[in-house]
Order: sequence, then C-alpha cells, then structure tokens
Amino acid sequence: MDLLTLAVAGVQPLMLLGIIVVAIIIAIAILSYFVPLGLWITALASGVRVSIGSLIGMRLRKIQPQRIIEPLIQATKAGIKVPLPSLESHFMAGGNVKRVINALIAAQRAQIPLEFSRAAAIDLAGRDVLQAVQMSVNPRVIETPIVAAIAKDGIELRAKARVTVRTNIDRLVGGAGEETIIARVGEGIVTTVGSASTHKEVLENPDSISRTVLSKGLDAGTAFEILSIDIADVDVGRNVGAQLQMDQAEADRRIAQARAEERRAMAVAQEQEMKARVQEMRSHVVEAEAEVPKAMAEALREGKLGVMDYYNLQNLQADTSMRASIAKSDNGPVKPE
Repeated sequence: MDLLTLAVAGVQPLMLLGIIVVAIIIAIAILSYFVPLGLWITALASGVRVSIGSLIGMRLRKIQPQRIIEPLIQATKAGIKVPLPSLESHFMAGGNVKRVINALIAAQRAQIPLEFSRAAAIDLAGRDVLQAVQMSVNPRVIETPIVAAIAKDGIELRAKARVTVRTNIDRLVGGAGEETIIARVGEGIVTTVGSASTHKEVLENPDSISRTVLSKGLDAGTAFEILSIDIADVDVGRNVGAQLQMDQAEADRRIAQARAEERRAMAVAQEQEMKARVQEMRSHVVEAEAEVPKAMAEALREGKLGVMDYYNLQNLQADTSMRASIAKSDNGPVKPE
C-alpha cells in the first residue's frame, strides 16, 4: 500500500507539469498569432518602426500584417513616406496595397509625380495603377479594326490604323478607355475618306488621314494621350457608287415595267369595253335590219315605195354582196379575159 500511494503521489506532479507545458505551448501559439515577432524584427531591421500594439490591432481588425508591413518596408527602402494608417485604410477598402506601392516606386524612378492618395483612388476605381505608370513610361500601340469608308467618287476604302498612346494619370480616374479611342479614330478615318474627292487622293497621301485625325484632339476626356496615328494598311473595296447606280437602274426598270403593265391592263380593259360596245351596236343593227322588211311591206301597202324602187334596192344589195365577197377572196378579184 505504501508503494502504491507513493506511485500515485509521483504521477500527480507529472500530470500537472504536462498541463502546464501544454498551456504554455497554447499561450505561445496564440501570442505568435497576434504578435508576429518575426515580421516585427524584420521591420525593425529594415528601419520601419512598428509597435507590437499596431500589429495586435491589425490582427483584431482582421488585417494580415504581412500584407501591410512588407509594402511599407518597400516604400521605406525606396524613400517614400507612407503613413501606416493610410495603408490599413486602403487595404480595408478592398485595395491592393502592394500594387499601389509598386506603382509609387515605379513613378518615382520615372520622375512622374504621383501621390499615394491619387494612386489609391486609381486602384479603388478598378484601374491597374502599376500598368498605368508603366504605360506612361513605355507607350502602348493600339491597333484598330478595319474601318470601311467611301470617298466621294463612290469607291470604298478599307483602312487599318495603329494608335500610339500613353497613360494620362491626371485623367485616369473618370477618363474613357481604349474603346473610346478606337471608336474616335475610326470616326476620324471615315470622315477624312468621305471628304476626299476621289479615292486616289487618299491612296496617294495616306498620311493625310493621320494628320486630319490627329488634329481633331480625339484624346479629350480619355485616360490616354495620343502620341501618333499611323495608317498601317489601305485597301480598295467595292465600287459602291456603281452598285448604287445599278440598284437605282433596276428600281427604275421595275417601276417602268409596273407602269407598262398598268397601261396594258388599262388597254385590255378599254378593248373589252369597245368590243362590248361593238357587240351592242351589232345587236342594234340586227334588230334594225329585222325591222326593214316590215317597213318595206308597210311602204308597199301604203304606196310610198314602188315595185321598181324595190327591185332597184334588191339589185343594189346583190351588187354590194358580190363586191364584198370578191374583196374577201384570197385570190383577189377575177381579171377579165
């Protein structure tokens, strides 16, 4: 019994020691999470003074200290002073702190005036501020799609242009994008070609398109500055004027044909009407001829028509019938021997 009591008494201190060790490990893990000592030491070694309370405050505000401290170290090494609260505020607003700091460093190296507040506003506006700074240093070439335009002589020209632009940082927030530049350049090409008397003028001097379009100030209200507009290719397309004339001639032909059909229909209607009138007149003549014998009989009874007059009338009718039959004969009248 004495040995068992001693064994139990020896186990209790060991269990207590184990609990203390586990508690210490958990406390160190929690402390390491809220107080990133490695990051704090790195900041101090880089000349960035950040208090441990600031790091703990970042953890409590659900901010990853590494995503704030590392860009701050980059800015400090580059000689750019950025307040720590400004970085935290930009991060909590959904901005990309590292990209903004890289943009500030690139702008400083290129001697482009850019403040943190403007860079942060550009980043929050959805623009890539680092790419904007890079485009300010290294201009970008935008190639327009093929633009079809028609000269005054009716010949279609297809032109393609290359527009060299660089970013205008002052107008980057609220300025129009590349689509506006492409649309305006296309409109300028159509206007220039359309004002040319002949397509040959444009083919002989394609640089006239560049000069005219560039003089219009197409970059107004955009986030870019147009440096040059170069016509890459000009091709001759359809003869739109001739096609329009052919279409007009075809339309005129159809109109004339429709009018001729209308006149023919009217002529057919008039012909049918005349035939109806002739038929009506013939019916009246037949009716009148049917009354002639009655009238002659009446005249004979009343003594108004003599027998010799009747015979002379019969002879005249016979002679008329003979002459009509001879006229209708295919062989013509019979020649006397």
